[in-house]
Order: sequence, then C-alpha cells, then structure tokens
Amino acid sequence: HLWPLLQQLFSPTNNEEKVEEEEAKDELHARKLKVANNLSRRDPEILQINIGLYCNQACSHCHVESSPRRKEAMTNEIARRCAHLLASSPNVHTLDITGGAPELNPAFRELVKCARAARGPDSLTIIDRCNLTVLHEPGQEDLVEFLVKHQVNIVASLPCYSAKNVDKQRGAGVFERSISALLMLNEAGYGNPNTKHKIDLVYNPGGAFLPPDQTMLESKYKEELLDNFGIVFNQLFTMTNMPIKRFADFLLRKGELTTYMELLVQNFNLNTVDSLMCRNTISVNYDGKVFDCDFNQQLGFGIGVEKDDMTSSTSVTAQKHLTHDDSGGKSVFDVETLSELQKHDITFDNHCFGCTAGEGSS
Repeated sequence: HLWPLLQQLFSPTNNEEKVEEEEAKDELHARKLKVANNLSRRDPEILQINIGLYCNQACSHCHVESSPRRKEAMTNEIARRCAHLLASSPNVHTLDITGGAPELNPAFRELVKCARAARGPDSLTIIDRCNLTVLHEPGQEDLVEFLVKHQVNIVASLPCYSAKNVDKQRGAGVFERSISALLMLNEAGYGNPNTKHKIDLVYNPGGAFLPPDQTMLESKYKEELLDNFGIVFNQLFTMTNMPIKRFADFLLRKGELTTYMELLVQNFNLNTVDSLMCRNTISVNYDGKVFDCDFNQQLGFGIGVEKDDMTSSTSVTAQKHLTHDDSGGKSVFDVETLSELQKHDITFDNHCFGCTAGEGSS
C-alpha cells in the first residue's frame, strides 16, 4: 500500500515534466528501498493498552468511536495477564493506558496496581491517557490521589487553549471542566518541575489539516494557560487526525476524505519512519488481542494475521462492520513475553500516512 501512494509524490503532472520522469523514478525507488529496509519491528519497548471504549465524551475526531453508549471493557483477568507480560518483558519501559476514558473502566485500577507491583517506577513509566473531564465524574473523587500514589504520569487531551474550539470538538462545557481538572492536577504537583509527576497535553486539529509546528504551539499553550488560568504543564504533543472510523465519517460527509488523504501523502516525511509507534510498541485491545498500533487495532489488523485476510482501511463502510472477533491473530495469552511478537511483520495501509505526514504523529 505504500508503493502506489508514494508514486504520487513523483508522478509527472504534464508533458513538460516527462524529461524528469526517469530521474523521479530513481528517486522513488531509492525512497521505497530505504523505507522498506527500515520498517521492521524492534524488541517492544512500549505496551499500549486500550482498556475499554466507554467514555463520558463523544469527540468528533475519535478514531476508536468512544462514547457513553459503548460497553466494551477489559476484564481483571486480562489486566492481570498484561501485568504478567510486563514482568516478563524487561525491555518494555512504558505502559500506556488509553480508551475510551480508561479511568472509568472497572479494570483500570487493577491494571495500574498490578503493573506497579510488577515493575517499580525506576523501570516502568505508567501513562494515563486522560480526557480531564473524567476527574469530575461520580466515583472519581479520589482519582488524583490514586494516580499520585502509584506514580502515574498523565497525557491529557486539550485540543486548544480557547473554550470555543475545545467545546466545538469535544462538547459543550468541556473546556471549563478541563481547566478545572488541570488546576486540580497542578495542585497535586503535576506539571511542577520540582516533582516527578508529569502532565503532557495533546493537540489535534479540528478539521482536515495538519498540526502546526509543535515547538511554537507549545510555547503559545504555555503562555495562554499560565496567563489566563495559572496552569502549568510539561510538554505539548501535536497529533495528526487519522482518516479512520469517526473522523473518516466526518471527512466523508464533508466530501474531504480524498483531499485529506492526498494531503497526508503529499506531506510524507521519511524522517518520521524511524520513530513510528509500530516499530517499538505492542497495542492490546480490551479483549486481549494484540496489534501493531492503536490505529491497526481499531481496524482489526491483528498481529499474526495475513494481510489478505483483512478488510482494507480504505473502505469506510467495511470499517463499520468490522469487529475484533473478525481480526483473529495473537492474544496476550498466546505469548509469555512480548519479545516473542518481534518476529511478526508490521501491517501497513493507507491510514499509516497519518503517522508519516509533516512532523509525524507517533
């Protein structure tokens, strides 16, 4: 799937360019070989777990289509098995817990406690992918205390520093509740350079365009949040929206899916390849099946499944009918260590250009 899309980068657009066609083909061939040689799986260093799809929000860009209506959730048995694999995989240095709103999953605290029991903070970083508003949900009054106790870092979604843009993408009142949550986390020491409690923020575009320069945007975020609310944080990460699931539907309704895919292809950056998440990450679904990344997980592209047996991500209609039961492949119960998965090839498809466009998104 990389080959036909990369071809577009060098294809002549009119007769006057035919003189340069052979030179372009040579350049394309060189790029293709370089990409192919670099896209092998390494010994896993990050275990990312999508613990469930229930969420107290239903954001327009969500590639896992989480909402308050979703009921899919990880069991304690699978959570404990993941912790077992962390104990037997010393090369893994990060546990990245996502969802849905992971904190609202019944197995969240079990997973955190078992993972921290298996590996101390000196050898394992635990990340909670937090939507911030979850701190105001009933039953989560002690969540901040729990995260501090188990030394869990936070990567929090905040797609803008203005209420209008955040509420448009994430729902009415989300910005105000997010600011309140950030203040609570700051009070507990998160974002303070004198503590070990890290909180990073995530920006993602509100439409069919690429994120701006990450360094410049981080400076603007820090200025706006500090001046207006007294909020501090560690880093800002900019993420490209993936053309799958709910965001793909959004683009399709607006007639922008093809244009957006062309934008991703045209902004292909070879320098992003070495840091692609699929190179050193294993993604686990709530049912225990394993994948190259969170995006392949949502498309059912399981590790250990032949590509011909999978449904192409280019079909939005097919995505709607694809379930994880269709994906087959390996599960956390099929291996004793995550290093055993290194021998399996990575599955690539058109959506992968979302991670290689511009400055990258991994």
